[in-house]
Amino acid sequence: MDFCKYDTAGFYDELIGPDGKPRPGAAALVQQINELPQKDLRRRQKAAERVLHQQGITFSVYGDKKGTEKIFPFDILPRIVPARDWEIMERGLKQRIKALNLFIDDIYNDQKILKDNVIPKSLVLSSDCYLKQCVGLKPPQGIWIHITGTDLVRDADGAYYVLEDNLRCPSGISYVLQNRAILKRTFPNAFQTMRTRPVSDYGDHLYETLRHCAPVGVDEPNIIVLTPGIYNSAYYEHSFLAQQMGVTLAQGSDLTVIDGEVKLRTTRGLERVDVIYRRIDDEFLDPKIFRKDSMLGVPGIIDCYRNGTVTLANAPGTGIADDKAVYAYAPQIIKYYLDEDQILANVPTYICNDEKQRSHVLANLESMVVKAVNLSGGYGMLIGPASTKAERDSFAEKIKANPRDYIAQPTLSLSRSPTIVGERIEGRHVDLRPYILYGESIFVLPGGLTRVALTKGSLVVNSSQGGGSKDTWVLGGDERSMKDILSA
Repeated sequence: MDFCKYDTAGFYDELIGPDGKPRPGAAALVQQINELPQKDLRRRQKAAERVLHQQGITFSVYGDKKGTEKIFPFDILPRIVPARDWEIMERGLKQRIKALNLFIDDIYNDQKILKDNVIPKSLVLSSDCYLKQCVGLKPPQGIWIHITGTDLVRDADGAYYVLEDNLRCPSGISYVLQNRAILKRTFPNAFQTMRTRPVSDYGDHLYETLRHCAPVGVDEPNIIVLTPGIYNSAYYEHSFLAQQMGVTLAQGSDLTVIDGEVKLRTTRGLERVDVIYRRIDDEFLDPKIFRKDSMLGVPGIIDCYRNGTVTLANAPGTGIADDKAVYAYAPQIIKYYLDEDQILANVPTYICNDEKQRSHVLANLESMVVKAVNLSGGYGMLIGPASTKAERDSFAEKIKANPRDYIAQPTLSLSRSPTIVGERIEGRHVDLRPYILYGESIFVLPGGLTRVALTKGSLVVNSSQGGGSKDTWVLGGDERSMKDILSA
């Protein structure tokens, strides 16, 4: 199994150029794979899958008759990101997060951007993600979005585009760290020769990010991870991150509010909690403020947050910038708050709430991707070129009935990356979710979760829809020391 017969099929390929040769920086990996004995690559793939099973690296799919617990499919051929590409992505992501943080703070306080008519007021205030309960909130250090996972894609032109922002409870970082641990053992020679940048210190960066946002006057905060529990789809990740940071993993039932402070029940008695990395959706956080039937959150926790006795990361209300209709205004948001042009462009987006844009979408459904503005995970989507007339007609009725709930984008020719398929290597479409931490400064982990659409021809990479993942190797520059390389 090698690259001798690999066909890029006219798509932008992340590893192999249109001339059939490895892209700059990738030659060492391609050479090692080509030199492997027959069937050895498949043996290494099977070995990696066994490790995933043994370590219980899983996610859950609700409603699957075959069972909820799934091993996240993993392909051992890494995705390569050249240093120069990463430099652009890193600058663009830092710019975007800084602007979106200012936007969220403005929306829940002065609303200057709405008063200046940069974004339609009705579009923002009608969003399901706009939480009136968050008006007037002032998070410590002015930071609302401490942890972000931003989805990027590369089109046929070779340029990266932001597909969507994930600012509420972004998931997937545990797979990034575990994928790397496996790949370092799978291709050790190529890994070091290509000077791959490290990701193993993410837990340290996350801890320092949370420590920085502690309430005023708290120098050594008690930090916890708040999980909905073992039946949540990302519970493995919650427990993994708590272990990586050396902090307590807790459920809502482990917490209580006493005298205006959040307390953790322990075998030693009650302990004050200062910072909560919450992996619970906004609506379930506090039954006194949001959903009254929530059994996952803590009654009174929002009052504690508002009064500054505890910090929630990410802050409630950040989902307003996740709304895919608001996403369409990211270029204007960046220009308004930073007076800069966006470094990473959005995918062109049509807002169905606008009559003229809606008409264009309805007339071109067969060539567009239609998305529900507040859904994720590949749900609520129509991929025009792969749809039937009945499916398009159904979506047309949904758009007409609730135009605010939908946006549409042209179908991109997503880049592909070599993937092991049976006894062959074939190209499969990929995206990339880098992770950004906003603490004392903005840090972008060099790499991220490369998600791969394992079904031939599919553009849907989400794990809930049968997608898998790859390790992402960001190549280092000449300035990196051997100590950095060996500690990756």
